[in-house]
Amino acid sequence: MRWFLLLQMSVARNTDRFLPATREEVDRLGWDQPDIILVTGDAYVDHPSFGIAVMGRVAEHYGMRVAILPQPNWRDDLRDFKKLGAPRYFFGVSAGAMDSMVNHYTARRRKRSDDAYTPGGRPGYRPDLPSVVYTRILKQIYPGIPVLLGGVEASMRRFSHYDYWRDQVKPSVLIESGADMLIYGMGEQPFVRIIELLSRGVPFHSLHNVLQTAFVSGQGEDLPPLKMAGESNLPSYEECMMDKLRFAQAFRIIEEASNSWAPDRLVQAHGTKRVVVNPPYPPPGQQMADMPYDLPYTRLPHPKYLKKAPIPAYEMIRYSVNLHRGCFGGCSFCAIAAHQGKFVVSRSETSVLCELENIIRMPGFKGHISDLGGPTANMYRMGGKDLSVCKTCRRPSCLHPAICKNLDYDHHPLMRLYDRAMGIQGIKKVTIGSGIRHDMLIDRPAEITRRYGLNEYIHRLLRYHVSGRLKLAPEHTQDGVLKMMRKPSFKSFALFYSQFKKVCRQEGLPWQMVPYFISGHPGSHDSDMEALAKVVRRMGLNPEQVQEFTPTPMTLATTMYYTGIDPYTGKKVFSAQTDFQKKRQKSYFFNQAGKPKVRKSR
Repeated sequence: MRWFLLLQMSVARNTDRFLPATREEVDRLGWDQPDIILVTGDAYVDHPSFGIAVMGRVAEHYGMRVAILPQPNWRDDLRDFKKLGAPRYFFGVSAGAMDSMVNHYTARRRKRSDDAYTPGGRPGYRPDLPSVVYTRILKQIYPGIPVLLGGVEASMRRFSHYDYWRDQVKPSVLIESGADMLIYGMGEQPFVRIIELLSRGVPFHSLHNVLQTAFVSGQGEDLPPLKMAGESNLPSYEECMMDKLRFAQAFRIIEEASNSWAPDRLVQAHGTKRVVVNPPYPPPGQQMADMPYDLPYTRLPHPKYLKKAPIPAYEMIRYSVNLHRGCFGGCSFCAIAAHQGKFVVSRSETSVLCELENIIRMPGFKGHISDLGGPTANMYRMGGKDLSVCKTCRRPSCLHPAICKNLDYDHHPLMRLYDRAMGIQGIKKVTIGSGIRHDMLIDRPAEITRRYGLNEYIHRLLRYHVSGRLKLAPEHTQDGVLKMMRKPSFKSFALFYSQFKKVCRQEGLPWQMVPYFISGHPGSHDSDMEALAKVVRRMGLNPEQVQEFTPTPMTLATTMYYTGIDPYTGKKVFSAQTDFQKKRQKSYFFNQAGKPKVRKSR
């Protein structure tokens, strides 16, 4: 591919612009040792969509000498872990952009044959649970050097949790790995605070009052005080392991804290130790929201991959831009709010447009921005009209069971940003690749529809920002299951689909609607899947993407799957547990008669 040759040439010309990832690069910079070494399960791509690149650039911005150790070999003599030496301050360890178990295994626990974050998509370049494996190795080789965990895998495993792939309730990843500290969520603010304190000579082992971090203490030890924060104790790891009701109760405390503006410090006993999770930082101001994206990324894979095949995940996002973080949708199967937060944090127009200006100078760029989005594409600049109301609210979703009256979901700022992006010379098309929440756009009062530009947004989206097919995720058709998912009634999708067809007809657009559904979600019975299949066929839809529910740590749906209990009502919840039950539910989609054909394994 010509673009890949151009990319290789650009990388070759800009080797000094990357953070060092080899011993030779460290030596060339004249460093006696790095201040921080970041170890990751992903290939090293210097792009703001890759967390390890972001944290490396942030640390560099605050005066640290940072080296990156990507995908070290954990199965040989461990030379990869030794080649950069020991850092002055700490090792930072991340499994990568995804939880490694989701990356490695299917919903039926079968090993995947590819890894999108490795050159050529080749599997086998990271272990299961790198957060644990890498930390244990580093502690063995460098017992005196602190290890700081971060990333999605560590964030979602900071408390005791159900691990679907091992079918066990596991302790906090801090206990299992032996790491010294953990940053959860979007970690720039605690990371900057840690760097500031270390630079002033504060010892790493005393950094226990940093917000948005977790650490292990002894049962009798005094905890450092935190201003304006109370303290709540969770059921212990042992209780959660032995009693499913206690597990469900612990989850409810964790989720309510995750959805709060200023939650308590949470403490969970693990035997003779305690895992202490400090409350998060409040949503950052504009300067901090922009800062991670305004740093001098090359937006390219590291030169060490010059002679290797392309990295699939990079190919997908190399010309995409993230507008905001967080999601107030609160879907029960989704971990975004637990990791990024319920409160949306948006970048400034200036920051976004500056990044677009950088993209048009990239090798191989032909004028198409593949995404201006986020966790949910149409939540840019949205939030509470009165923040004092938000600060006392613990609702997990601002959209379910009904749209909050305090929510400002004006789409005009987003449309203005689309217009400004399209006005940049060199940009020919902007596609919105991230999913949207259609329930904010239809069946709203006429005054709200006009004031927030909802119909206008639908027309703009379909006329200018769809590339052939619009992907939407109604997830199910049956109200009982949708309630378990914290998703809107299927009527909202049907109304949006009707409007979609109307606009396409009026504008002469040959677009297709591609709906996404989930099979086997807690609360879904065979009768629900059969009804879903009939509704979809009656509407003439072709659901190419039918995802089997996969339990992942720290979501409501996973808690219901494992315990069989709704933590908020105490009622029993059915879940398809066996492979036969899961296959049967999914099979309704792919048989024209609407009846499953599944042979039971002997």
